[in-house]
Amino acid sequence: MISRDDNEITPENAHQRSDYTGNFVEDIDNSEELAALEKDPTIFPNSTRVYVEGNIHPSVKVPMREIRLSDTEHPNGRVEENPPIRVYDCSGPWGDPDFDGNVREGLPALRRQWILDRNDVEEYDGREITAADNGYLSEKHAEKYNENKAAKNKLKEYPGLKRKPLRASAGHPVTQKWYADQGIITPEMEYIAIRENNGRMEEFKTIHDRYPTVDELPDDASEQIKEFVRQQNSTPEGYEMPRPSEIDPMKQVSRNVMNHQHPGQTYGAEIPKLITAEFVRSEVARGRAIIPANINHPENEPMIIGRNFLVKINANIGNSAVASTIDEEVEKMRWSTKWGADTVMDLSTGKNIHATREWILRNSPVPIGTVPIYQALEKVNGKIEDLTWELYRDTLIEQAEQGVDYFTIHAGVLKRFVPHTARRMTGIVSRGGSIMAKWALHHNAENFLYTHWDEICDICAAYDVSFSIGDGLRPGSIADANDYAQLAELEVQGELTTRAWAKGCQVMNEGPGHVPLQLIEENMQKQIDWCHEAPFYTLGPLTTDIAPGYDHITSGIGAANIGWYGCAMLCYVTPKEHLGLPNRDDVREGVITYKIAAHAADLAKGHPAAQERDNAISKARFEFRWRDQFALGLDPARAIDFHDETLPAEGAKTAHFCSMCGPTFCSMKITADVRKYAEENGYTGDDMSKEELASV
Repeated sequence: MISRDDNEITPENAHQRSDYTGNFVEDIDNSEELAALEKDPTIFPNSTRVYVEGNIHPSVKVPMREIRLSDTEHPNGRVEENPPIRVYDCSGPWGDPDFDGNVREGLPALRRQWILDRNDVEEYDGREITAADNGYLSEKHAEKYNENKAAKNKLKEYPGLKRKPLRASAGHPVTQKWYADQGIITPEMEYIAIRENNGRMEEFKTIHDRYPTVDELPDDASEQIKEFVRQQNSTPEGYEMPRPSEIDPMKQVSRNVMNHQHPGQTYGAEIPKLITAEFVRSEVARGRAIIPANINHPENEPMIIGRNFLVKINANIGNSAVASTIDEEVEKMRWSTKWGADTVMDLSTGKNIHATREWILRNSPVPIGTVPIYQALEKVNGKIEDLTWELYRDTLIEQAEQGVDYFTIHAGVLKRFVPHTARRMTGIVSRGGSIMAKWALHHNAENFLYTHWDEICDICAAYDVSFSIGDGLRPGSIADANDYAQLAELEVQGELTTRAWAKGCQVMNEGPGHVPLQLIEENMQKQIDWCHEAPFYTLGPLTTDIAPGYDHITSGIGAANIGWYGCAMLCYVTPKEHLGLPNRDDVREGVITYKIAAHAADLAKGHPAAQERDNAISKARFEFRWRDQFALGLDPARAIDFHDETLPAEGAKTAHFCSMCGPTFCSMKITADVRKYAEENGYTGDDMSKEELASV
């Protein structure tokens, strides 16, 4: 393990945080504000960047954020050490205080040597970049547009290292699925296994293998290790929720240890206690998980999407014809990943799509997804009827050469399904779905994305671009949920999934949308059955339509539920959904909301790496370790702000109460007093009968 410098919160800097304007920078060359925020120790206080090294592949070094906790000082004078907590970190090198990079140079090519060492790719010149790639009619048109002083989103070419693109050269796909099918554990797979365990469970496994029972542990083994071994060898009472009179309370599992975890309700998921590299390989081979990792995006830190792993979240960014610039979108990507976005989709629809994507890819430590039909439509000046397969194919290759990790392709919007949307409340709400529906009706022809699916698969297999099969007929209102058009498209997604697997491609399926709570489980189960357990990726779903401005909440409710039922990745929704383009504060709000939803789903499923952070913050809360509470939260700065609104004095950071109850009515303080009294008087639960304990 390699450590980096601490960002420690102190009494001097505890409440000296940046004031967020909510606006994005207008010039990449002058983006000191974001750089300062990324290094600001009060955003993620008491945190250290650590790297966990691989065993199968020694070159693997997985970054994590380690949160250092203060000691517990018990009333009897005993001092208890609280071990640090490691958490999943999506920020990449940008989150490492020792990294001295900038967006003009991009990120290190983490995976490039792994890719080259497989000896199945070749460099080539690639296609020539044209004015049309950035939405211009000609080079002269581009020059004239960018000379206009009133133009907001001006073309700015990426100035950093430009590598020749790679493609498959050995006569087989270069996808993580193909390697998995051959029984190969790639460095990416080991990287993911370490990441999914948060770097802890392997050492616990080593201890358990060496010391199968508590009696065989050394005398100085910690209580945490003893409790872990105990739980591996017993089925404690109390988990099946019998009546209190039916159990012996003294035999219940201890709840006040860090590794305590409730059993999950998995809804058919098969989550092991330890995520191994072999398990990662087997899940990818079965098609139940994907590793979005284009060979031309070597900056990408490997992650996995599948229902037997941590639930992931996606953040959407991208310019439009009326708002945002290249600089703003690059910053938005970095801001999203700082707060925990596992992937980012660039949904740009305005000028300079190619240039915007290049800046994003070269600076992104997470997989980048796109909807290629958006750029194809820009190339024909927005005229849907002028779209052709040849133009679309060229756009796919362009984006694959740049390094896009997954494509959303609306190949399931068949012409015969379109009339069934006429009686909907809100018709077709997917941009890609509406484009393909209009094209099919105009030409009286089948969707060319469907008819050319095998050729699309061949392109993706040559670069390892994963599929996110689009839900072009998803419901855009509660009234339209689970209708014929939506479910008919889902069946076609299942067909397309098996065809892509046959070509060695990685696949996930997109889902709704707007769905009331009682219909969410049906959506998930149908996707599992009809799409053969391929990962599901949903937008929310929103559970009601009555809360404009709060749709991050209406959708977060649905997201937590569908994540529990088996959804592998949740697409975030910001407070601006249906209202406008999100700013920086909206992005932060959306990401945090969805991190909450994903974590709630992980707890419900019983993921082995889920509950320790909850236990740690609960222990800190009970012991009034306020700074530890702040540091363990998803958004420490907000927690500090809220606390300091009413108790700003530095002494309040150690007080045994908050402003809600005050010093007299704090239940946790009263409980601590009761425990102290019992300890001082030698009174324990052993002195009480089972009936007396049950009545307390």
